[in-house]
Amino acid sequence: MGSIVEPWAIAENGNTTAKGSSRELRHGRTAHNMSSSSLRKKSDLRLIQKIPCKTLKNVLSNLQEVILGTKLTVLFLAIPLAILANSYHYGRPLIFGLSLIGLTPLAERVSFLTEQLAFYTGPTVGGLLNATCGNATELIIAILALANNKVAVVKYSLLGSILSNLLLVLGTSLFCGGIANIRREQRFDRKQADVNFFLLLMGLLCHLLPLLLKYAATGEVSTSQISKMSLNLSRTSSIVMLIAYIAYLIFQLWTHRQLFEAQEDDIDDAYDDEVTVEETPVIGFWSGFAWLVGMTLVIALLSEYVVATIEEASDSWGLSVGFISIILLPIVGNAAEHAGAIIFAFKNKLDISLGVALGSATQISLFVPLSVIVAWIMGIKMDLNFNLLETSSLALAIIITAFTLQDGTSHYMKGLVLLLCYVIIAACFFVDQIPQKQLIGTIVGLQPKNNPGSGFFSA
Repeated sequence: MGSIVEPWAIAENGNTTAKGSSRELRHGRTAHNMSSSSLRKKSDLRLIQKIPCKTLKNVLSNLQEVILGTKLTVLFLAIPLAILANSYHYGRPLIFGLSLIGLTPLAERVSFLTEQLAFYTGPTVGGLLNATCGNATELIIAILALANNKVAVVKYSLLGSILSNLLLVLGTSLFCGGIANIRREQRFDRKQADVNFFLLLMGLLCHLLPLLLKYAATGEVSTSQISKMSLNLSRTSSIVMLIAYIAYLIFQLWTHRQLFEAQEDDIDDAYDDEVTVEETPVIGFWSGFAWLVGMTLVIALLSEYVVATIEEASDSWGLSVGFISIILLPIVGNAAEHAGAIIFAFKNKLDISLGVALGSATQISLFVPLSVIVAWIMGIKMDLNFNLLETSSLALAIIITAFTLQDGTSHYMKGLVLLLCYVIIAACFFVDQIPQKQLIGTIVGLQPKNNPGSGFFSA
């Protein structure tokens, strides 16, 4: 995008100016920012600048930067199609598919807009905004699913996002990076990875204990007592994890920010590779804020379609809702960010790829307790018991990934193993129709769904 802010763009904000030098902001960019930048394209504003009407010029320039400033522009067409399909009551599986596709460019544009606002708020507040909005799709889907009393959709979608980042995204990045740089050793800084794994293991502990509590209970303890103990433990653990998340934000944005910033060499190489990295804002503060609010509302609308039609899509496609929630939703919803991570792995910039994959997995892991607390406020009984199969998959994914990254080097074989692990887990949930899950669902206060073939429960 343009490297110069036009006077009419600055005037849009009154006396508001971007904070900090361009070099400071340039080297305060996180891996998520760099990953999203790889899918952007430069905008040619020469024709728009000739328009005499300043208001029309502002509108057209914003449309050019926000809607046409991404390589995923064509996917925006799915948004009005999904709205029309819902308005005219077309097949609900079609609405589900179009909504999923429409969420893909919106996630990338939210990242772009938060980065634009960071030019005016400074890198610290901008980083906090990016941490809040970076996984907006998953968070909104979780809240809407809770509002519809679909606790399992929340659990499965968040679990799927963690598995997708740890195995699919990271595995593809390491594999592609290893193939593209097969004659050179790929190295990365383990410091950021270590911090993420500490938090992931703590989150895993909070999921394991409610599950183990069920098996530790003797026959003298009733099902209702087990459910109550699990719920109380989960809520207590969620408060502790929320404190850990706040500490993580302070650690990431203030005290140890240098660990999470893209390295200077990576940024300079990104410039050489003609990856779009803005040194100055290309839209005004209030325009960026308005676009961010608008796109968040559109994400909420499409997420509502996804939550409302997921069971019909499951029946129509012959796939369990668990498989759709754990495998399909995370892949499509975060496709833009994932593609950026893979692109940088091709360019031997593994620190950026790892920052995207592990950072997203950690944030999602810490969003789970937030969902428990929100459900608590809404009067919904949601605990941290993800059941035996799901919790085991999460534990093995974290352990395998930790072993893969323990020596600070990478090659394509490591990525291939992670990818194959993801395929195995996906196959497991694809064929999962275990009737014993009905018993577990009853214990944690869930009722079985009318479609027993899916092995899925809604609260």
